[in-house]
Amino acid sequence: MKKILITGGAGFIGSHVVKLFVETYPDSHIYNLDALTYAGNLENLSSIEHQPNYTFIKGDINDEAFINELFTKYEFESVIHLAAESHVDRSIIDPLAFVRTNVIGTMNLLNAFKTIWKEDFKNKLFYHISTDEVYGSLGKTGLFKETTSYDPNSPYSASKASSDHFVRAYGETYGMPYVITNCSNNYGPNQFPEKLIPLFINNIINNKPLPVYGDGNYTRDWLFVIDHARAIDLVFREGKNHETYNIGGFNEWKNIDLVKILCEQMDEKLGREKGSSEQLITYVKDRPGHDLRYAIDASKIESELGWRPSVTFEEGLSKTIDWYLSNENWLRNVTSGDYQNYYQKQYN
Repeated sequence: MKKILITGGAGFIGSHVVKLFVETYPDSHIYNLDALTYAGNLENLSSIEHQPNYTFIKGDINDEAFINELFTKYEFESVIHLAAESHVDRSIIDPLAFVRTNVIGTMNLLNAFKTIWKEDFKNKLFYHISTDEVYGSLGKTGLFKETTSYDPNSPYSASKASSDHFVRAYGETYGMPYVITNCSNNYGPNQFPEKLIPLFINNIINNKPLPVYGDGNYTRDWLFVIDHARAIDLVFREGKNHETYNIGGFNEWKNIDLVKILCEQMDEKLGREKGSSEQLITYVKDRPGHDLRYAIDASKIESELGWRPSVTFEEGLSKTIDWYLSNENWLRNVTSGDYQNYYQKQYN
């Protein structure tokens, strides 16, 4: 039975990937390693937690000795590395936390993988998930391609760029098989409400202000998380060794336009007067190092592997809102911190 380690598998993207892999690969054993920080929530995985091909392991990729013991014990043939500190605002406040997890943590995984397999890398894979933010900022035109030079502008993106470089360096120096994917902004069910879309859904429900940075004209490409999980599975199965694939939603939205369509859909779904949620929009001081525009060219993964998003942004946003409105207990739990009690109950 093949052993696949997924790091960060209790987080937003990771939980969707873990569920997909547990259900898709019944003849493989999926090990989910997560430190269960504020954004890791085992309630996201309640539907598969008792599956015979699934094991959850609580642990921190920053703990080198623990990681070495773990790899020695289980000898994972494949690693899908999603564990990361990922919130730009937090990286501005505490850059070292991002260096520890995103750089040192990745190094610990690379070293452990290299050590247990030495030069016997046949049918092995280290899959590193990264971000479009490593490319820096675009002007009004152009797209990020896999060949775009790195130009990170925040501590978060700098830490991810560093980890990308180390993965490639291990591939070139030690012959380690790897693939890297750089994705655009994810949205969808189970996202921790520090990110724009779930934050604003929660604030609209509770009639709280909707804080929009600067003039609201920052532009992002948006990727539905379930489509991202599908892309990760496809790259895992069919991606070429030592290749990079950009994964994007084939759409761009200015923040203010996104917020307005979110308000419109929320008013309709909550039965509120049209335009009432827009009254909550509040422009706030811009954050440092805020990149103007990100836009992904995902033509490589489309042409080589046949992947495309399954939904438009409007469709994905509607599905996302419906999920949060149907799971208000989950939303209350994560905003209050009660989700941590679930771990104590299930695994203590």
